[in-house]
Amino acid sequence: MGLATFKGGIHTYEGKELSENKPVQVLQPKGEMVFPLSQHIGAPAKPLVAAGDQVLVGQKIGEAGGFISACVISSVSGTVKTIEPRMVANGSMVMSIIVENDGKYQETEGFGKERDPKSLSKEEIRDIVKEAGIVGLGGAGFPTHVKLTPKDETKIDTIIVNGAECEPYLTSDYRMMLEEPDSIVKGLNIILQLFDNAKGVIGIEDNKPEAIRLMTELVKDEPRITVCPLKTKYPQGGERSLIYAVTGRKINSSMLPADAGCIVDNVDTVISIYNAVAKSTPLIRRIITVTGDAITNPQNYNVRTGTNYAELLEASGGFKTEPEKVISGGPMMGQALFNMNIPVTKTSSALTCMSKDEVALNAPTACIRCGRCVNVCPSRVVPQMMMQAAVRSDIDAFVKLDGMECCECGCCAYACPAKLPLTQAFKEMRKTVIASRKKA
Repeated sequence: MGLATFKGGIHTYEGKELSENKPVQVLQPKGEMVFPLSQHIGAPAKPLVAAGDQVLVGQKIGEAGGFISACVISSVSGTVKTIEPRMVANGSMVMSIIVENDGKYQETEGFGKERDPKSLSKEEIRDIVKEAGIVGLGGAGFPTHVKLTPKDETKIDTIIVNGAECEPYLTSDYRMMLEEPDSIVKGLNIILQLFDNAKGVIGIEDNKPEAIRLMTELVKDEPRITVCPLKTKYPQGGERSLIYAVTGRKINSSMLPADAGCIVDNVDTVISIYNAVAKSTPLIRRIITVTGDAITNPQNYNVRTGTNYAELLEASGGFKTEPEKVISGGPMMGQALFNMNIPVTKTSSALTCMSKDEVALNAPTACIRCGRCVNVCPSRVVPQMMMQAAVRSDIDAFVKLDGMECCECGCCAYACPAKLPLTQAFKEMRKTVIASRKKA
C-alpha cells in the first residue's frame, strides 16, 4: 500500500539538513517587547492595559475583539511603554502594545499550575484555550477555540495533527516531535475529549522516519490515535491536501474542515493546547527555525512572543555571507523582509536567510503553454488562464476560473519554466475579489 498523499504538488530541495539535528534552545529576549494586537485571522484584540501599567508573564493584555479573534498574552514582566503602530512581517503597521522587559519574568498567580484535563468539562477546556490566546501555529493563525467549537460536534470524526512540515528548510515541528512527543499525544487526547465520535490521526511525512517511529511507539496503546505516514511532497501539510491524504475527502474554499468531519491542528498548536489545559500556561512562546545558507549557525529556538527578529539573527551568529533575500517563514509561503526590526508573533515560524535571490535571478518570459502549472496544482485549477484574467484585472473571469480555490501554495510559480509570478498575481486578485464582495 502506498503512502497517503494528494494529487499534484512538487518535490523541492528540502534544505532541512541545516537545522534538523539542532535541538531546540531557549532564547531569552534582551530589548523591548512588541505585542501586535492582530496576530491572528479575525478582529484585532482590544488592549486591556495602558502606558505605565505593570504587567506579568502570562497576563492577558489584549482581549479578543469578537468571536473570531484571539487574546494577546504578555510573555515577560515589565512596564507598558506605549501602544502604537509597529511593523510586522508582512510590512503592514499594526497597533501594538510595547512592554519594557524588566528581565525578572514575574508570573501571574497560578501560572504553570498543573491540573487534570479529565476533570474539566468540554466548555471549560474551550474557555481555557480561548483565554490562552491559542491560534493555528502552522501559519494561518485561525483562533483555535473557534476551530474547536463547530456547529455540530457530533459530526466531527477525525482530528488530524499536522506533522507534515512540508515547507522547505523548516524543522521546528520535527524537533518538537522528537523532543516533546508525549505533549503531542496528551494534547491530542485533550482535543478528543471534546469530540466523542472522533479518532485522532497524526500525519507525518516519510522524510521524518525517526518522528514516525517515535510517535508510532507512543500511541501503540492509544485506541483512538494512529500515525499516518505521508508521502514527502509539497504542499502535503496544506489543510486541504492533508485532509484528502488522510481521509480521501475533498473540501473547497466555501467549506471548513468541519464540513468534512475534520479538525486539523498543527503539532505545536496541539502542544500549546496541552500546555494551557494541563499546565496553566498560555501561548507566550514560539518554536522558530533560523536557517538558510547565509546563516552562520542554523538553529531551532524556543523564543518568547514579542522578541525582535534581530535577536534571533544575533543568537545564530549573524550572516556568514550577505544575504540577497531574508524571509519570515519558508521560501514557498513565507514573506520577504526588508527590515529585521519586527517582532516574533504567534504565526512566526522561521527566519530563512538566502545568499541568492532565485526569483530575482530569473526574469519572467512569455508563457509557453506547457501545462506544468496545471499538473502540479493541488487545487486542480488552471493557473495559465487565471494569469490571463489577472493581467486584465478581470475579476469575473478570475472567479469563473475558480481563482478563489487557489491556496497560494506557490507550486505553479515553482514549476513554471517562464518564471511567471503566478502566485503573487493570484494573491492580489484574491484580495481584490474579497474587497469587491465586501463593498457589495
